[in-house]
Amino acid sequence: MVILSAILVQQPNMSVKQILDGPSLLQKIRRISFQIYENNFEEKEIIIAGVIGEGFALAKMLCAHIQEISKLQAKAVEIHLNKEIPYEKPVSFDCSLDLFENKVIVVVDDVLNTGRTFSYSLAPFLSIPVKKIQVAVLVDRNYRKFPISADYKGYELSTTLSEHVEVIISDAKKRGVYLH
Repeated sequence: MVILSAILVQQPNMSVKQILDGPSLLQKIRRISFQIYENNFEEKEIIIAGVIGEGFALAKMLCAHIQEISKLQAKAVEIHLNKEIPYEKPVSFDCSLDLFENKVIVVVDDVLNTGRTFSYSLAPFLSIPVKKIQVAVLVDRNYRKFPISADYKGYELSTTLSEHVEVIISDAKKRGVYLH
């Protein structure tokens, strides 16, 4: 985002287009919540693991909606990794790895572009006995370099490689999806 800010300062004519406003974004999140519940209704508890930043904000909102619409216990967990250099440090969580054992894990982030962030986020789960791993994303850009696909998508967006998609969930006043 710091790089983006510098680009916007250098190129003041560059326009920002709002793709989804706050209410539309919340509607997409609610729909994803229903889909997650429908595919996991037999479970007693699931883990919604959100990538640090807006991915974790999405995870918390999904948990709140799932618990509002069902008796399913949903726990939000934060995935810590450096999105720019994910191989620099091991992926870590804000909980013990024991929490994931024999549970359904839904890994979430705001945007799925190349699949790199999701690939690194999913890696720790390969050494833990889990029931099922699913992927949820608000915006799918379809520029895969890694073999990742989303089980749950809020919005598919065709963009150019030079465009940047920004999702704001945590700031209620600016909430939405923006194309830079």
